[in-house]
Amino acid sequence: MADLKTGSIVKGQVTGIEKYGAFVSVDNDYTGLIHISEVSNDFVSDIHNFLEIGEIIYCQILEVDNNHKQLKLSIKNINYKTKSNSKMKESRLGFLPLKNNLEKWINDKLSEINESSSK
Repeated sequence: MADLKTGSIVKGQVTGIEKYGAFVSVDNDYTGLIHISEVSNDFVSDIHNFLEIGEIIYCQILEVDNNHKQLKLSIKNINYKTKSNSKMKESRLGFLPLKNNLEKWINDKLSEINESSSK
């Protein structure tokens, strides 16, 4: 994983938990620490209430140390839990349905708003 930049969201595995934070393996080369202050915007008395060893999570990169291959990570402002059982299938159509229907949906909603405001 060569594109590790501050602000990026990466997937990793929790490899250890201490009172002060959790260690995360981001790929075969980089490891990171989620300090307890980066777990939640609220007070965290026990990090085990948020993370488990072996859990796959998403993390936001706060700092990258390429010399030591270490990361400072955060999960407090992102949806960090992965949902391995509920995968959405990718459509070959991509955004085409949105492109094809957007103008109609906008016009329908505007008509609905105009009708309700004229009553």
